[in-house]
Amino acid sequence: MILVGGAMVSATYSHVYREEEDSMDASDINSISDLIRFQAQERSDQPVFVFEGVETTYGQLDVRSSQTANGLLALGVTGGDRIAYMGKNTATYFELLAAAAKIGAVMTPINWRLALPEVAYIVNDCAARVLFVGAEFGDFVRELRPQLKHVDSIFGVEGEDGDIPSYAAWRDGFDTIDPAVPCARRDDAIQLYTSGTTGHPKGAIMTHGSILIKRTAEQEAALHDWQRAVPGETSLLAMPCFHVSGTLYGMTTIRNGGTAIVVREYDPAQALDFIEQFGISKIFMVPAAIQIMLNHPRVGEIDFSRLKYITYGASPIPLELMKRSMEVFGCGFVQMYGMTETSGTIVTLNPEDHDVNGNPRMRSVGKPLTGVEIKIIDEQGNDVPTGQVGEIATRSAQNMKGYWNLPDATASTIDAEGWLRTGDAGYLDEDGYLFIHDRVKDMIISGGENVYPAEVENAVYSHPAVADVAVIGVPDEKWGEAVKACVVLKVGAEASEADIIAHARQSIAGYKCPKSIDFIPALPRNPSGKILRRELRAPYWAGKTRAVN
Repeated sequence: MILVGGAMVSATYSHVYREEEDSMDASDINSISDLIRFQAQERSDQPVFVFEGVETTYGQLDVRSSQTANGLLALGVTGGDRIAYMGKNTATYFELLAAAAKIGAVMTPINWRLALPEVAYIVNDCAARVLFVGAEFGDFVRELRPQLKHVDSIFGVEGEDGDIPSYAAWRDGFDTIDPAVPCARRDDAIQLYTSGTTGHPKGAIMTHGSILIKRTAEQEAALHDWQRAVPGETSLLAMPCFHVSGTLYGMTTIRNGGTAIVVREYDPAQALDFIEQFGISKIFMVPAAIQIMLNHPRVGEIDFSRLKYITYGASPIPLELMKRSMEVFGCGFVQMYGMTETSGTIVTLNPEDHDVNGNPRMRSVGKPLTGVEIKIIDEQGNDVPTGQVGEIATRSAQNMKGYWNLPDATASTIDAEGWLRTGDAGYLDEDGYLFIHDRVKDMIISGGENVYPAEVENAVYSHPAVADVAVIGVPDEKWGEAVKACVVLKVGAEASEADIIAHARQSIAGYKCPKSIDFIPALPRNPSGKILRRELRAPYWAGKTRAVN
């Protein structure tokens, strides 16, 4: 099943990119492939990625992606075809993404933590022609191979692995000529599969235009300091590239002309070392990763003086955790709200709205970015008044094109006017700040009152003995549903159910307080840090025809 191409690609159809002949301007950038060419022209010898001690320059990224693009063409991959990557973070992933862009193909990164049937579904669903495999997954892919319907070629991104040939050896057999296949902003670029806690995952299609948002001169001038491009700036890419936060963080690094230190897999000790060693100025982490870093015994020994901003998102962050983070790291914090379907961040809470003593705005996720519209709607799609909770809808050039081969799911998510329903519950205040309550589907209805888990979790988390918490609804004969908190205590700490409920009652209404508490060793989370509430709820709803009362 493994096919290896080695023939040189003819230059008759190709375009040789030479700086002296075809100098580019920033206004010429309309695709990822344009961006790679432009940055290679501007800063050829500057490192774009550093991975496990090996630097990749912008010039090398351009040349190697052209070689790979020619190799893909030789394998019969053409515009609109998908290629798949299953591996932990490496600089090679972005080389492959750039190569796909140069021939109009689409990169599909796969969550390597999934079970074999789930991976098989994704590779088959996207109809990937070529699969690139990380060093840790050779045996997994050999077991997977018989189930793959469309894959013709498999390569090992970090070298030969038995019957899986080396990607680099294959790539280096092709010409460095840039194929220069025309690519428009509306064309598909990346297909990321939603984490999907139930049913099959859906492939969200991001276009070149949704990833590379064009700004006017006025919009550029209005950017916040943390948004501005600082060529040569060093950031830490610690989140997985199968997630929108990882892939888009890498793309932002390339767009800004910076350098990213790529972490194979998040490790707090390594992240702390890199912050000092490389003078990291920016890092994105989910709250769970921030919490793990804060709990590391060496955190008090690290010099964070060159760290300018920590951006965070993907799940709510309790105020107490935010306070400690601000005290320890001493940098600016930016909360980001977005999703795969919006090509990442669409709303931010900027550093000036973060207060170590707390303020009402810190309970929000901030205001929409330039060019992003937000509104709150009811179940029928009607706008609701300011301050009233409803479903968050958004419209911008960042919205995904749609779900791969799922027209009905796309139509139920994006309406004819371009408004995308996020599935999140929240409200807008008088100043335009967006407040998130939770996923609409996670809402608890107890005695006719709506209870949003995030609000309860914040109240419980502020108890000094609580390390982590998730709130769910469980069946109740009297109230229909009752609020239950699943609590992880800090190491060595003690607290009773009554203590925690009494503590929560100090900051939220009685009907919102947990009626019971389960003490558990750890919360189940998906790779992006989101709590798997269904996993916690399942035992209580077993045998029932509905998961609500």
